[in-house]
Amino acid sequence: MPKYMILLHDSPDALANVSPEQMQGVLQKFMAWTEKLQASGAMLAGEKLADEPGKVMRGKPGAIRVTDGPYSEAKEVMGGYYIVKTDSYDKAIEIARGCPQFEFGGAVEVRQIDDFGQGD
Repeated sequence: MPKYMILLHDSPDALANVSPEQMQGVLQKFMAWTEKLQASGAMLAGEKLADEPGKVMRGKPGAIRVTDGPYSEAKEVMGGYYIVKTDSYDKAIEIARGCPQFEFGGAVEVRQIDDFGQGD
């Protein structure tokens, strides 16, 4: 059965003025959605990424540059991911439609994971 990565793109400004109580509500929505995915058997993995900017690596072997980024000034930052198993892209998209990410100004990207012929 194919696997899909659901990538959560955050808008840095969307939650900038959220109170601690509102943030707790946001987290509860994500926890409820995660529990629903787990109960359905579709979820294989998922994590929120740290709020720090991370590192970007570019170049060629022997000349790889490491820089800070992406920066919070960017229009979007990668906020987290889920890996789900379902039998079609359409079903993966339906799963992603339920993600609370849309309620907070974010975007969701769905990508099929290539199994390189290894199957499940």
